[in-house]
Amino acid sequence: MKSEPRLWPWHLLLAAILVAMAAGLWGATKRMDYTWRWNRVPDYFFYRAEELHKIPFDGNVVEIVDNGKTTAVTLHGQEGERVVLSVATGSVPVRPGEELFEGDLVGSTFRWRLGPLMTGLWVTIWLSFTSGIVGMVLGLVVGLCRVAKNPTLRGLAATYVELIRGTPLLVQIFIFYFFLGTVLNLDRIVAGIGALSVFAGAYVAEIIRAGIQSIPKGQMEAARSLGMSVPQAMVQVILPQAFKRTLPPLAGQFISLIKDSSLVSVISITDLTKSGREVITSTFATFEIWFTVAAMYLVVTSVLSQVIQWMERRLSVSD
Repeated sequence: MKSEPRLWPWHLLLAAILVAMAAGLWGATKRMDYTWRWNRVPDYFFYRAEELHKIPFDGNVVEIVDNGKTTAVTLHGQEGERVVLSVATGSVPVRPGEELFEGDLVGSTFRWRLGPLMTGLWVTIWLSFTSGIVGMVLGLVVGLCRVAKNPTLRGLAATYVELIRGTPLLVQIFIFYFFLGTVLNLDRIVAGIGALSVFAGAYVAEIIRAGIQSIPKGQMEAARSLGMSVPQAMVQVILPQAFKRTLPPLAGQFISLIKDSSLVSVISITDLTKSGREVITSTFATFEIWFTVAAMYLVVTSVLSQVIQWMERRLSVSD
C-alpha cells in the first residue's frame, strides 16, 4: 500500500518563510527614522462627531432637567417663543435664569459617524459594482458580436476591443472626463463609471468570446435540430455552458476592476485611494494609512474571491 507523503515539513517551511518575512519587515521599520501613529487610524474608520446646539432667538434659560445621559434645556424667548433642546449631559455651559442671545451655545450632542476611509470604501465598492454590471452587459453584447456571422458587427466589436485594450485606463478616464464630460456635460461620477465600464467591457467581451468558442459546435447543431432558432440556442444552450467556463476569468476581471477603480481619484472622485491621500495630508501618517488602504482593498477582493469560489462549487455540484 502506497503511503501518503508527509506534508508537515512543507507547512513548517511555509511558516518559517512567513516569519522571516515579518521579521525582515519589522527590522526594516526599526531602521527608519519614522514615528508610527497607528493610534490615529481607528478615528478615520468611525469617529464621534459633536453637534452644537444654539439658541435660535434672544431669551432666557427657564429650566434644566438632567435625565441621565441627556439633559433637557428649556428656553424662553423675549417674544414668547419656547423651545426644549435635548443635549448631552455634561455639555451644558448655561444655568437656569441666564440670559442668552441668538446663536449662543446651549449644549452638544455626540453621534458616531463614518470616517473618511469608510466613506471612501463605500464609494469604491459602489463604483466597482455599478461599473461591473454595466461592463458585464456591454461585454456580453460585444462578445456575441465577436462571434456573429455579420462582418460589420465583428469588425466594430474587434475595433472596440483592440482600441480599449490597447490604451491605458488612465488615459481613457481623462478622455471621458475632460472631453466627453465637457461635450455631454457629464458629472465626474458618470464619467468615472463610464470609463471603468467601457474598459471592463472590452475584457469581458474577449472572455465571453473565448467561452462561446470553447463549446463544441455540435451543441449548436443539436439545438438547431430540435427546432430552436439561433438566439434561442445561444441563450438556452451555449451561454449557460460558456458561463460556467468563464466564471474564473470573469472573477479575476472584476477583482482587477476593484483595484483599477483607484485611478478615478485623478478626476477628484473621493474613493478609497483619494480618501487615504486626504487623510495623509492632515496627519502625515503616510505608511500607516497606505498600509490600511491596501488592507481594505485586500479584504474587499478576498471577499469577492470567496463568493466566486462558492458559486463555482455550487455550479459544479449542480452538474
